[in-house]
Amino acid sequence: MSERSPAPGGLDVIEALVNTLDLETGADSLGTPEGRAPFGLTEDEVPDARDLRESLRAALLAHAGHPPHATVTPLGDLLAGAPLVVTVDTADGSAALAPARAGSLLARVSAAVAEALVAGTWSRLKACEAADCHWAYYDRSPAGRGRWCSMQVCGARAKMRRYRAKEA
Repeated sequence: MSERSPAPGGLDVIEALVNTLDLETGADSLGTPEGRAPFGLTEDEVPDARDLRESLRAALLAHAGHPPHATVTPLGDLLAGAPLVVTVDTADGSAALAPARAGSLLARVSAAVAEALVAGTWSRLKACEAADCHWAYYDRSPAGRGRWCSMQVCGARAKMRRYRAKEA
C-alpha cells in the first residue's frame, strides 16, 4: 500500500476506487457505507462498482507491463455506457468532458480517463506489480518505469525475494 501522494486531476477517483480492495487482507471498503460514501454509491450499485474496479485494475496492470490475474470485463466495454457531455465555460471558452448525470461513478471515471488521455497522464496510473498488492499508484518517476506502489514495502519484499533466490 502506497504512501505516495494522490494521482493528479480526476485520476484520484480511479486510484481511490481501485484501492478500495486490499488484496493482502481481503478487506473491501465498498462493503461498508463509509467506503461507498466517497463514490456516492448505494448498496445496490456495489456489484457494478466492483466490476469497474477490477477492469480498472486490469488496465493499470497493463500500464505497468503486466497481464491481469483475472478475467474481467474490458474497461472499454464498461466505459462505452458512460454518458458524457462537453461543457464550455462562457467566461474563458475552455471545454471539458463531464458526466451527463451527476453522481454517476461510471461517467466520472470515463471523464477522468478522457481528461488524463488529453493531459498525457493516463499511462502513469499503474497497479503495483506485487501479486498480493496490485495497489493503484501514480508513477512520478522521471522515466515512468515505476513498478511498486511503495519501494519501502513491496519493492523491498521483491528485492529480498530475488536476493534469497540467488543465495539458495
